[in-house]
Amino acid sequence: MAQPEATTPFYGLMAEFETPDALLAATERTTAAGYRRTDAFSPFPIHGLFDALRINEKKVAPIILVFGLIGLAAGAGLEYWTQVIAYPMNIAGRPAWAWVAYIPPAFETTILFAAFSAVIGMFALNGLPQPYHPVFNVPAFARASQDRFFLLIEASDPKFDAEATKAFLAGLNAKEVVHVDH
Repeated sequence: MAQPEATTPFYGLMAEFETPDALLAATERTTAAGYRRTDAFSPFPIHGLFDALRINEKKVAPIILVFGLIGLAAGAGLEYWTQVIAYPMNIAGRPAWAWVAYIPPAFETTILFAAFSAVIGMFALNGLPQPYHPVFNVPAFARASQDRFFLLIEASDPKFDAEATKAFLAGLNAKEVVHVDH
């Protein structure tokens, strides 16, 4: 069976910078120029880089809320079923469904479902585990965990034009601008 062709001949363009300040300035200029499908790589956290990339996706929080509510319903439903339907007992004349006594177990199932959905949702939305990424095709990227800083603009960006984007990245005082193959 034939493999489907990639929509672009390469994954994107990557610029290499020598300092974190140069990467931060380049990232701010890139997002100001209208590029949205970008990523930055650094050997350590850089204050302001996350904001410069303008990443504001909050997709995990609604997943956690929904599964937390499902956990609450599951915990309360299990308690109701066991105490009222399956094994009703009259102990000291108390009602079968004394809901106040069942708050702690229902809270615990809420936390359990929310925690598992947070971890699984994060892995799923980040596409993990991902043992391979196209940036590993760039030989200089091996220094991203040591002393170099990289800015990537993906070819899937709506504003991406190979020559114009390469000239733009070169104009950001990048040490080198390279193609990132699929």
